[in-house]
Amino acid sequence: MSEKISTKNLVNGVLQSIDHDREREIVSRRFGLFERKETLEQIGELLSITRERVRQLEKAVIQKLKAAGEQHKLAGIDDFQTQILAIVKSSGQVVRISELANRLVEDPNRIEQSRLAFLCGLCPDLVLISDDDTFYACVADRQQYSEKSLKEAIGNITKTISKIGEPKPIEYIAKQAGIADIKHAKALAGASKLLTSLNGQWGLVKWPLVNPKNIRDKIYVILKENGRHMHFNEIAEAIKSSEFKRKDVTTQAIHNELIKDKRFVLIGRGIYALKEWGYEKGTVADIISQVLREANQPLHRDEIVKRVLKSRFVKETTILLNLQGKPQFRRVAKATYELSDD
Repeated sequence: MSEKISTKNLVNGVLQSIDHDREREIVSRRFGLFERKETLEQIGELLSITRERVRQLEKAVIQKLKAAGEQHKLAGIDDFQTQILAIVKSSGQVVRISELANRLVEDPNRIEQSRLAFLCGLCPDLVLISDDDTFYACVADRQQYSEKSLKEAIGNITKTISKIGEPKPIEYIAKQAGIADIKHAKALAGASKLLTSLNGQWGLVKWPLVNPKNIRDKIYVILKENGRHMHFNEIAEAIKSSEFKRKDVTTQAIHNELIKDKRFVLIGRGIYALKEWGYEKGTVADIISQVLREANQPLHRDEIVKRVLKSRFVKETTILLNLQGKPQFRRVAKATYELSDD
């Protein structure tokens, strides 16, 4: 377990090396070191200077701080960098800032993450990718990656998964991407906001099997993973014990969604299966009719029962009662039936 650090003390040590209060204020506000991050416009209005002037001052100060870091003149940065590099090495050569926060600080909140990203950006041996719509904020060893090559590596594993077309374990994905180190492949995938994982399967965030957004998607995932028909009570219990982010759903809500969604087929009393497995909607009588229509000849009741049970999870007596009690079926010989002409 990594030793806990005080990011506040480290940040204050860095800020003390900045000569002017105004530049200190700009850096602390732009990087969200004590409160939320602020825009160039917001800081400019506060300091009564233009947006462009704020940008110029920020750029100049950060350049000076990075130069001081390269010359080992920033208090605490060398030891901080050594600690981060050790975590990077043990985490597959890439580690998200959020994971650093979980390991290094007592309360891994947003401000702590902002401080860690700021400090990592000043370390000469670290490459930092900032948080945006495509990437999570993350760091890597500069000896292995530049910012450009790291983004390309993350993009390549994203493209590999997209090309595969369905969720797969990271071992399979790594092989397809030509990455020998499984831990490294997982770290790269974890740095992409376009990817996510569920139950050890990695895929695009838009795929319901790894990122179910509603109850129906979660039901689909449960049935797909189990690979068999399930009672709605069993589905409810499976969702409650799953890795889904939100799993506080009622059994009644699950039953309602099973009824509404065309992906699910009722094949027995409260028992559902996926339509993609070859099941069709309909009553037992409907299935008997389908069996007789496809046979195009009278069938013995035992053969009818056998064929119906391939697509319905019901008692044999239920099938026999439908055969004997429904007008669309006619007995033409002992225990032998065909479709009625009516």
